[in-house]
Amino acid sequence: MKEIRSDADRRALLEQLRSQLSAEDEESLRRILADREAQQKLLSTPQARELMKRLFGK
Repeated sequence: MKEIRSDADRRALLEQLRSQLSAEDEESLRRILADREAQQKLLSTPQARELMKRLFGK
């Protein structure tokens, strides 16, 4: 996996991942991104924290 160094890299990765989603999953993601409470709930999961640690090195 290419190292993510900039916002442009993050956007490119997000677009690559989104292109691999089914229409149903894309709609679910769109709803989550539009709902701040849903975002916080999702980002607080152990899996999301581990992914962010790997992606952002924090």
